Amino acid sequence: MTTTPCILGLDVSTTASKALCIDSEGTILGIASNEHPLSSPHPMWSEQNPETWWDTMVQSIRSLVEMPSIDPEAIEAIGLTGQMHGLVLLDSHGNVIRPAMLWNDGRSGDQCDRIRTQIGHQALVSITGNDAFTGFTAPKLLWVQDHEPSCYAKISQILLPKDYIRWQLSDVYATDRAGAGGTLLLDISTRNWAAHLLSTLDISQEWLPPTYEGTECTGQVSHACASMTGLMEGTPIFAGGGDQAAQAIGVGAMDPDTWAVTLGTSGVVFAPCNHPSIEPMGRAHAFPHAIPNTWHMMGVMLSAAGSLQWYKDTFAGNIPMDQLLQETSDIQPGSDGLFFSPYLTGERTPHADPMVRGSFTGLTSRHTRGHITRAVLEGVGYGLKDNLQLLYQVGLPAPKRIRISGGGAQSSLWVQMLADIMGTPLEIVKATEGAAVGAALLAGTGAGIWGSMDDACGQVISVEGQCDPSESSVLYEGFHSKFGELYSCLKGFYHS
Repeated sequence: MTTTPCILGLDVSTTASKALCIDSEGTILGIASNEHPLSSPHPMWSEQNPETWWDTMVQSIRSLVEMPSIDPEAIEAIGLTGQMHGLVLLDSHGNVIRPAMLWNDGRSGDQCDRIRTQIGHQALVSITGNDAFTGFTAPKLLWVQDHEPSCYAKISQILLPKDYIRWQLSDVYATDRAGAGGTLLLDISTRNWAAHLLSTLDISQEWLPPTYEGTECTGQVSHACASMTGLMEGTPIFAGGGDQAAQAIGVGAMDPDTWAVTLGTSGVVFAPCNHPSIEPMGRAHAFPHAIPNTWHMMGVMLSAAGSLQWYKDTFAGNIPMDQLLQETSDIQPGSDGLFFSPYLTGERTPHADPMVRGSFTGLTSRHTRGHITRAVLEGVGYGLKDNLQLLYQVGLPAPKRIRISGGGAQSSLWVQMLADIMGTPLEIVKATEGAAVGAALLAGTGAGIWGSMDDACGQVISVEGQCDPSESSVLYEGFHSKFGELYSCLKGFYHS
């Protein structure tokens, strides 16, 4: 059992409540995870019960602190991260009013139009750094106002998913500024709630928690929480960051020289900035980073490794993933004219279109399962390149390095394909549960375990190798161009 200082990183993701413990050298002392279900009661709906997040998080924390390698008294700080944009509504007694509406919920298209009309599109982008996307928190809140007025009338507090965990841990309402940027209610310049926007939309600022930088302390573990989890009462809890900001910290993407690509359920291209940078039409996201005085832009596709998992579960459930991927190794780039559009739940960037859908285009009788699998991998790669190009179009300078992480990055075959499609070297980072590690680094720095975020990342993050583009990169330039035509061709069909 360790007696050296250690840090807990808690992550309420889309699929599970996770707890991770690292020491000051970055050694992972233990990981515990418990899955929680996802509900889609109607098309375009995506919901979860916040109370289930807490129940599964308690199980994960208790499992962690009961490990022989971990002493709860040695835990000096707790950092939080989790899925962004989710709408958690509490009444005046702290009870959950309705299921949380998640980041990939697409029902609030009408409310996005309403926000653009009331605020003005250009004013909205200049204040928040973003267009109105259905995944963001504010449109969901207005949807509740329009469709569930009895629920809306009960609102006393609005929280993001990880901040519901924070409240259960500490009885304190608080949020980090990186996560708050994803609500569409934050002023990107001041890094605090946008009073004009709130008043125009008739949203009470009293419903919103105070905001903090990622390294600031927001409270301590309560007596009740300590009894439930085995944590020590009074352990400090730090603001942390939304999952994408925390994941970026977990791979060392903290300044403009280092960008990050995350190949998880969703796909992200993440670009840190020293000042707020905005895409004029709001097609790319612009948020505060979890680090003070730093911002970031990112392109987000909703179904990245999620597309591959859907494909396997639906068409190849009994086949090991490694075998499925290996079948693509003899297929030539371009999959013999077969394209996959990875828009299974609509798309965020660069299209901002909740109505577009996934498709296979160009299927023939000569295509094998290997062709179809490769087309899925390539389609995700084309979507990531769309987002990379969008960030370059904003005028961001090319970084010195791009680091890749996430579950999909465990496939060397897929990483090589992405390096070829995106036309850039990709550094491979050892990043087990990168978002939880990032939350732990923020907390440990805030607690003084490390002198700075640079010290923390230098101590903990390890680059395992680099994947350079091959000769296939030239071929993929042409295939990506053809892929770009598919959205405009299919958009009218799906909208009809």
